[in-house]
Amino acid sequence: MNWETVIGLEVHVQLSTRSKIFSGASTAFGADPNTHACDIDVALPGVLPVLNGAAVAKAVRFGLAVGATINRRSIFARKNYFYPDLPKGYQISQYEIPVVQSGSVEIVLPGGGMKTVRLTRAHLEEDAGKSLHEDFHGMTGIDLNRAGTPLLEIVSEPDMRGAAEAVAYGKALHALVRWLDICDGNMQEGSFRMDANVSVRPAGSDKLGTRCEIKNLNSFRFLERAIDYEVRRQIEVLSDGGVIRQETRLYDPDRDETRTMRSKEDAHDYRYFPDPDLLPLEITEPYLAEVSAAMPELPAQKRSRFGSAYALSAYDASLLTGSRELADYFEAAAAGLSAQGAKLVANWITGALSAKLNEEDLDITGSKVSAAELRQLIERIADGTISGKLARDVFDAMWTGEGSADAIIERRGLRQISDSGELEKLVDEVVAANAAQIADYRAGKAKAFNALVGQVMKASKGKANPQQVNEILRRKLS
Repeated sequence: MNWETVIGLEVHVQLSTRSKIFSGASTAFGADPNTHACDIDVALPGVLPVLNGAAVAKAVRFGLAVGATINRRSIFARKNYFYPDLPKGYQISQYEIPVVQSGSVEIVLPGGGMKTVRLTRAHLEEDAGKSLHEDFHGMTGIDLNRAGTPLLEIVSEPDMRGAAEAVAYGKALHALVRWLDICDGNMQEGSFRMDANVSVRPAGSDKLGTRCEIKNLNSFRFLERAIDYEVRRQIEVLSDGGVIRQETRLYDPDRDETRTMRSKEDAHDYRYFPDPDLLPLEITEPYLAEVSAAMPELPAQKRSRFGSAYALSAYDASLLTGSRELADYFEAAAAGLSAQGAKLVANWITGALSAKLNEEDLDITGSKVSAAELRQLIERIADGTISGKLARDVFDAMWTGEGSADAIIERRGLRQISDSGELEKLVDEVVAANAAQIADYRAGKAKAFNALVGQVMKASKGKANPQQVNEILRRKLS
């Protein structure tokens, strides 16, 4: 039997506020255990939660970015369950009426093309604490620093049909929340965590299979491997005549497998009810207009503008809007240049600069060549001061801190030879010394011409203007 994979993701995005969602305690990462947990976070008797307005603004910003409905009135509820890292015995979340409803995210498919992934909702909630097992012998420690940290849980429809699509969606969402400056996206610190709901069904069926939820995936590689394993497991069970139980599973990266954590709870198991300590969240039209006015230019808008303003291909525009920082770097480097110059900037960013960043495991914010320095290098290529080949040597020197493009060109004597008299002399010397290659060229062997150009460039130590060399050589041989 042919099987179809069906995947939906629930992504927990930690909102980048300085204080928690219902208290004034710090959200800073890395503090000693339980030093950032206040009376409200540990649920001492008599304390009352107060909603953090910055968390609401960030949730609304996300909703506007994905074209969602912003509910003017949403409700906070208590989600009741008992676990050592949940001091209240319940989690404050949103259930029946979330702040953000519906919306969609566009993803680039692995084989090319685009796909729309629909969103069900995005709701505000507080995080739980953390259980620590490593430093205790036969015991578990509880760190409540994370308790009360503001989260936006983004729930997708089951629109993805394989691990690769799920990874593409996860990456698109990760890039978007960072672009909007609502989350730092640090997956190692738990700022962006993914739960994958995975099921399989016979190909062609429109009935969903029984799903299993794989919890707390904090890397895209783990997301892909966990889904691939779970799909194989479910197909094997069903092919052998078994049934899939709805359950929550964990992914073990060391053994590259998922395993049962607990049976999957349904909504009624949590006994949701409106939190009596929190009023409904009311979002007014003036507030919505204020948040909307502060929105940055979104990736799709920027891609479109890059195509029209800088005559870039859709592919180049897509690469350069992979992050807000990268797009800003490109615009700063291309400022004041012609369309041809902007295209050169794009080529250098996606080529030599990206290679250097990858080699040293840096992102664009860690580039050792600033946007202004790259623009100067591009200007020297465009005005004929140096050739494209020599520019790579200049760029490497800039990367290692030898100075600006102009300083390196002068110090190393790399200025391109564009004097026609000097170039004529070099071409004459090469023609006189390469009679056999000239005969081959006149016999119709096109490669012989390229070899002659190479001889001229070698004689000039790479400094000859290649375009002029080609023109002079063709005239000499005609």
